[in-house]
Amino acid sequence: MLGFLTARQTGLDDPLRLRRVESTRRVLSLKLNPDRDVDRIHGNGINTIDIEAVEGRYMLSGGADGVIVIYDLENFGGKPQYTCKAVCTVGRSSRHVHKFSVETVQWYPYDTGMFVSSSFDKTMKVWDTETLKWLFYVSLAQMRFAVGTKNPKIQLCDLKSGSRIHVLQGHRGEVLSVRWSPRYEHILASASADSKVKVWDVRRASGSLFTLDQHNGDKSKASSEAVNTAHNGRVNGLCFTSDGLYLLTAGTDDRMRLWNSASGENTLVNYGKVCNESRKRLQFTVSRGCSPEFVFVPCGSSVAVYALHTGELITMLRGHYNNVDCCEFHPDYQELYSGGKDCNILAWVPVLRASVLSLSRYSKKRTFLFRSSSEVTTLHW
Repeated sequence: MLGFLTARQTGLDDPLRLRRVESTRRVLSLKLNPDRDVDRIHGNGINTIDIEAVEGRYMLSGGADGVIVIYDLENFGGKPQYTCKAVCTVGRSSRHVHKFSVETVQWYPYDTGMFVSSSFDKTMKVWDTETLKWLFYVSLAQMRFAVGTKNPKIQLCDLKSGSRIHVLQGHRGEVLSVRWSPRYEHILASASADSKVKVWDVRRASGSLFTLDQHNGDKSKASSEAVNTAHNGRVNGLCFTSDGLYLLTAGTDDRMRLWNSASGENTLVNYGKVCNESRKRLQFTVSRGCSPEFVFVPCGSSVAVYALHTGELITMLRGHYNNVDCCEFHPDYQELYSGGKDCNILAWVPVLRASVLSLSRYSKKRTFLFRSSSEVTTLHW
């Protein structure tokens, strides 16, 4: 570490190199933190979680009980032992609560004053964070954002007007996951129960750009529509890398594949058997700012950590008492949060160097103010 600091001070190394080295070290030392708890609010399994990108302080969770919770991840007590408190809850007693299981929650990317949720009650709601009342809801039989449902069609809805602006047709089974590219705002990936993953340019009126083929065969439209499959089972997980150059897919064939998002080529990275028995969307995540990058995938009651480009299994994070359904990486602190059917959200935190314990973020204090502002299987801003 001293060598990296010296090289940075003398200008021999780019400052980004030190940051990547330390971020990588922290990810490799992730452990279940006995000093940190997350309030247990959900009475049933936790399907989805999301950490806002504006401050990196608030986390959303959605459960099979229809409840939505907002947690404050910051510690203001000045002590290592603390609990991430639930600051807001849309509980069963609220008249605004979803009637059935919440499948997706997601913060508005540019403002914590608003978030969106989708549910098996066939609605997607856009919420005011301060009042915890939905600003409006979308009847998913009529219009939606980038939403996948039991209907094979993907429909896009404009947030400002609330009107349907586009329909993407091509899948032959229910759409289990959709993801926007972080690199190009007009590129969308979709995964379906028909074993296919399609990449779309939403500016085009015609069909998808291409359909991913696990065998790297012919990607011409006529050929790909007929035979190209990404997996030998349902594809229920999608995740772009932070730079948008690669796309990860997970299927019920117990395989995970890494694709070049521009060409659609299967990179043939072998991750081995990646246990996936979920009938619904599987929420997994990729690290950011590390070298190499890592993939965190729910695998039974554990979270498997893989090296992104080599497929090496680094470790298994064990702590849940039942299956894990979702996990989310916190890039500011290289922490991981996971939610499972045991109704728990666990915090996986890097082991700190003894010499920097006094400089840890336990002593940090910040203030923040919220600003006002067919069946759903997945959505994405």
